[in-house]
This record gives sequence, structure tokens and C-alpha cells, in this order.
Amino acid sequence: MTSMRFLTHSPTPTSCCYVYVVNVILIIITITSTTTLVLTESTRPPYACDSANPTTKSLPFCKTELPITRRVQDLVSRLTLDEKISQLVNTAPSIPRLGIPAYEWWSEALHGVADAGPGVRFDGAIHSATSFPQVILTAASFDANLWYRIGQVIGTEARAVYNGGEAKGMTFWAPNINIFRDPRWGRGQETPGEDPVVTGKYAVSYVRGVQGDSFEGGKLGGAHLLASACCKHFTAYDLDNWKGINRFVFDAHVTQQDLADTYQPPFQSCIEKAKASGIMCAYNRVNGVPNCADFNLLSKIARAQWGFHGYITSDCDAVSIMYDNQGFAKSPEDAVVDVLKAGMDVNCGSYLQNHTKSAVLKRKLPVSQIDRALHNLFAVRMRLGLFEGDPTKSLYGNIGPNQVCSQSHQALALEAALNGIVLLKNSAKLLPFSHSNSITLAVIGPNADSPKTLQGNYFGPPCKSISLLQALRGYVKNAAYHPGCADAVNCTSVDIKRAVEVAKGADHVVLVVGLDQSQEREDHDREHLELPGKQEELISAVAKAAKKPVVLVLLSGGPVDVSFAKYDRRIGSILWAGYPGEAGGLALAQIIFGHHNPGGRLPVTWYPKDYVKIPMTDMRMRASPSSGYPGRTYRFYKGPKVFEFGYGLSYSTYSYKLSSPTQNKLYLNLSSSSIAVAAESQQPDSVIVSELSQEFCETKSFSVSVGVENEGEMEGKHSVLLFMKREINNNTNNGGNPLKQLVGFESVKLKAGERGEVEFRLSPCDHLSNANEDGMMVLEQGSRVLLVGEEEYPIHIIF
Repeated sequence: MTSMRFLTHSPTPTSCCYVYVVNVILIIITITSTTTLVLTESTRPPYACDSANPTTKSLPFCKTELPITRRVQDLVSRLTLDEKISQLVNTAPSIPRLGIPAYEWWSEALHGVADAGPGVRFDGAIHSATSFPQVILTAASFDANLWYRIGQVIGTEARAVYNGGEAKGMTFWAPNINIFRDPRWGRGQETPGEDPVVTGKYAVSYVRGVQGDSFEGGKLGGAHLLASACCKHFTAYDLDNWKGINRFVFDAHVTQQDLADTYQPPFQSCIEKAKASGIMCAYNRVNGVPNCADFNLLSKIARAQWGFHGYITSDCDAVSIMYDNQGFAKSPEDAVVDVLKAGMDVNCGSYLQNHTKSAVLKRKLPVSQIDRALHNLFAVRMRLGLFEGDPTKSLYGNIGPNQVCSQSHQALALEAALNGIVLLKNSAKLLPFSHSNSITLAVIGPNADSPKTLQGNYFGPPCKSISLLQALRGYVKNAAYHPGCADAVNCTSVDIKRAVEVAKGADHVVLVVGLDQSQEREDHDREHLELPGKQEELISAVAKAAKKPVVLVLLSGGPVDVSFAKYDRRIGSILWAGYPGEAGGLALAQIIFGHHNPGGRLPVTWYPKDYVKIPMTDMRMRASPSSGYPGRTYRFYKGPKVFEFGYGLSYSTYSYKLSSPTQNKLYLNLSSSSIAVAAESQQPDSVIVSELSQEFCETKSFSVSVGVENEGEMEGKHSVLLFMKREINNNTNNGGNPLKQLVGFESVKLKAGERGEVEFRLSPCDHLSNANEDGMMVLEQGSRVLLVGEEEYPIHIIF
């Protein structure tokens, strides 16, 4: 939970995109020349182990040559019970006698360093931070390296804000890696979409970037975090407030099969591959147990099974609701005991501060459980370099205000928006428009001149932001504008007559409609999948009156049923731009006028409006034909679609050729040496993946090569999506297997007429397995098909 700070105005460019770039450079020069890092006592970041303090400099916990575990043990041993309890909440007070400053665990950086939490305040030399596209649009690029570079920028700017004394902590509660299960979810915009492979890869890339690791991982070791990332919300959290059922009381009934292959894999990747230093447990219950009180989830799975080494925070007030709302705990003290014994470490809120001592005095809670939590908390603060004296003199001490909103960071925000925007329709090659001073343009719609809408949620003040209207006026001198709707995107009142008059007077019309945070956000799920109010009526009327087919630009986090526009010949092009961030207006203008070739692909299925008949509370992924339940996401949904997952057009066309250097028969010759626990049958039809040795899985891996050719007339960046599906016949029990499953994706940039190769390395254990009803990943004998576009390659697994 958080209170949001919205941008209220933005500078306006005077003529064209060139002036926009010049303005950006001038701002950067100003920032660089006026914000040299000169720290006073009031702006110096908080830190412990001041070398000038004779009281603390000799203490073992300040000796950096000792292992962090030893240092933490020493520190915790010196604390009184009251001091220990004081550190179990997000706003941890100082401990003056040991020279330990106050610390704020809650800071936000979903798609840029934000002042959405109490940890960051842009009230000094730094007034803003680079605001990238909302995550759902960034995911549409299907470019893991881009995600990593965004994480690097966020980590760097986070450290700069801290070094500048404008942050009280270096732990940022992002990324949100919950699966976008239901199209109505208000927070779906914060996620990388509906696919667990994409979501897991996003988590790995973002976390490694923020924490200062390499793209491949393995650089960090155990210490020296640039900033701390926190994967949330663990687990099966994807309902906020729907028809009176809210996230605080919702009990998500989830099958072990769905947990294994949908809800949990992103968190497993975040821990095992990304080495995230933080996890947030979610508000809701899963199968009756609150996530923050689930010992199996937090301690057995995250820590013991996946090897998590970091801190676990509750979502804000998630401990109090266990007693106040859910009735799970019989008393406040029991709630405290439940979460600490489960493995949670810090409470966002004050509940542990208020009730932990009582739990100890009533002998419900051993102090050892408090010590365990403190070990995790102080270890992360030490890994951040906050117990090594002045952090501005340490490894990341040279990162200052001149590295916030730098030219390269703002260029990356533009690149991210350009590569995420999805072209959904382009009849008769309406787009791109020719760049001519003689053309006239009508820009109509409630989202055309709203820089704030471009940001989505959880954002801070952007470096610079212009609306799409302002950006288009940089290309076309004569660009008339009308909002169409009198009350923004709600559009309960519409001036169709005036909008039509404006449209009739222009050569081309761009309609900019969709949603904003009044329609979808945290604590607010959508009730329908259509455009709000009278937007559809406005669009159809303008399209009918315009001289030529119109361009429709949609801003939204979740999918919208725009079937009417898809099949209306008077609507020639449709662009989905998510919430594209500070550079989103300029990115859209560049695409519309052909300065960039769009290549984004949808990271979620766009369902028809009738999908809302399915209760949001139904957590099942798999279809149930007998009951009429259609399933969820492209992997299991068996119903009509407005647009499919992975759909996206380009100004170019691309062709594929799929091949493999190995034969299409994969012999797995299972033996006792390859299986950790011998299978009961001598010739099993399936084997549990966890019973196979790592060496076996690696030796059976194989490569698949995809040739890609740009057959168009423009250079373009193209994402290659490789899927796998099972070949099902009448004698095969599908067992709830996905209809198809993404197994890999790579982005490639090709000039007009150029051909490239993308190679995928596939492991049968990781990419060709599936979850059984007991939640075990199994590898089954039988046939599969690898497919990219219309190209197919058969794979037969033979035991």
C-alpha cells in the first residue's frame, strides 16, 4: 500500500523533436554544473561505523575484514530486547549508543526510483529520476538485456539519491513478479505479464541490474550490493478489490499443479538465478494459510529448497490483518509469533513493534526467533555497505547527482518505450505517416494531452515528460486538438459534434484513448474489459467523419476488448502503448512518423468482454470443459481472443527457418546412474525431474537455431518467440498440460533485407517437462513440436 504522488505539469517543447532533445541536453548540463556532490551534515547519508567515532570504530561488527555473519552476530548480541524489537519494522529507529542510524526499509523503484514510499524524498539537489515505461510495456519488448540495463540505471540512480542524502534506505520493493492471471487486475500493469518464463526472466534481469550483478550473474558474490531488490508478492497474489472481495481477506484456492508451473516459477528464478536480497510476502491466504505465516513457503521452500539468503518483509499491515481481518490469529501476539516462526523478518507497519514484547513476556515467542530475523536484516544492510563508514567513500561512493537523469538514462527510457509499443493493426500500410510540413493533423481523445497518464503507477517525478499531443506538434505545425471527453477517460460526457468538426478539417486523425489510474490501479480492479464511458461512441463517430482511416492509440495496463475497432475499416491502425513513461509521447510520435519501426509483442492475452463472467476469485489456470470454465492465459485458455499473447505487427515482415543440429529423436536412456532415486518401473512413461541428476540434464541439452530474415524496407528490432506444444492424440492423457508453452525468446535487430540467426539452448528437464497434479515437474515420453511463427520442428522423447 502506498500513497501516490502524481505529476501535475510538464514543460512544453517549442517546436519539434529536435528542440526536445536540445532541451534535454540543456537540462542535463544544468544538472551537471549545479549539483556537484558537496555534502553537508544535513545531506550526508546515514551510516554506521564512523571511523571518527572512538566508541564504535573498534567494535567487531565494524571490522570489514570479518565475515558478515560474524559481524552480524556481534551486533545482535549487543542489543537489548527493546532495541531488537525496534528493528523489526520498516521504519527502524537509530541506536545511538552503538552509532547505528535509523533505517527505512520501504522504498519503491518499480520502473524508476520513486517517492511513492517513505524511503525517498526528492527534496535536495536531486528533484527527479528517470521514469521508464510501466513494466507491462517494458515486458512487451521481450528483450532481457534491455530489462537488465533498466535495472542498472535504477540501481545507479537509487545509490545517487542515497549518497545525496535524499534516501533513508537502499532497499527497494520491486519488482512485482506476480502472474497477470485475470485481465481485470488493477495491478497487472506492474507485472511482466501472464507468462511464467517471461516473468522469471524479467525478474532475473531486473534484479541483477539493480543489485550491481553482471547480466550473466555471478559477479557479486555475497556482498557489495549497488542497491537491494525485493521480489513481490509471494505468492499467488493477483486480486486487489473485486465485487467486495479484497486482497486482505481473500483466500486463494490454488492447486499444487498451478503453483508448480505458474505461480511459483518466477519467484524460484528470482531467488536461485537472480540472487535477490529481498522477498515480500503477500496479504492473501493460499489454501487457508496467510503467506506471511506460511513456514512451508518462507522457510522450507524459499530458504531451504531454493537457497534464499536475504530478508523477508511483509506487505504493509499484512501482519495486523491476520488478526483484525482474517481471524487467522487468535490474538495480536499470536500473529507476531506466526510470522516470525514462519520466517518473516520485518513488518511493514507497526504491529511487531507494538506486540512482540508482549509475545515474549507471555512465553509465546523465544528471543531466538527475533535474533534470527535481525541476522537477516543487518546482513543486508552490511551488504549495502552501510556499516563501513561514510558510504560516499566506499565502492559506490562516486555515484552522485550528475548520474541521475543523465542523457544516456533518458535515452534508455526512450528506447524502452520505442521497443515496447505494439502495433496491433495497420490496414493498407496506413502507418507510418510521411513527414511533411504541409499535412494537417487532428489529435483527439482524453489521453492525448496528459503526461501524467503516461506514467502508470508507482512513479516519481520524471526527468522530463511531454504528452503525445506535444510530441506530434513537433512533427506537424498544424495539429488541431480536442479532448473529446469532458471528464477525461471516464467519458460519461462527450462532445462528439466538436470532435467530428476537428477531424473533418485534417488530413489525418490520431485518436488517443484508453484507461488511466482511475480505471485500474492498486486496490481497484476493473469491472469490465471495454473502453470506459462513451469512448467507443466517440471513436466510431470520428472515424466515420474523417477523410481517411484513423489511427487509434490505446493507453492501458490491462487488455481492452476493441473488437469494434479491429474490424472497422475506417480505423486503419491501432497502437497499444501501455503506460510508456516519461519518453512515451516522443516514442509514439517517432513510430507514427516512421522514425522507428515498432516491434513490441503483447505480453498478455486480450480477452473478449464476456470473459468477465468468470469470477476473479477462481484461481484455476487449466480449463474445465465439463463445467464450461475456459481456463486462463494463452497456455490454458480455450476460448475466443481479441489478440493473442505474443501478437504484434511491424512495418516490416519477417520470415523464419527453424533447424537443429541434433536429430529430432531425443533418447534419454534412463539408468540408475542418471536418476537420484530409482524409478519403480524399469521402463517408466515419465520421470520426476528432481530425481534426475544435474549432469544428466546438462548432457541431454540441445540447440535449436532460428534463421530470421527482415523482408521489409525498414530496419527493425524483432523478438523471436520459441514455443513448445505437446502432440496429443486420442490415446494420450493430456494431464492438464499447456496448449503451448514459451520456452525461449530473443530479440534481434536486422536491416532491411538482412538475415540473422538466433540460437536457443534447451534442456529437456527445464523446457520439455510439465507439472503433474501433485505439483511435481515430470518429464514424459512422447512427441512435442517446437514452433516459431508457422515453422515447426518435431521432438520425440524416447526413454
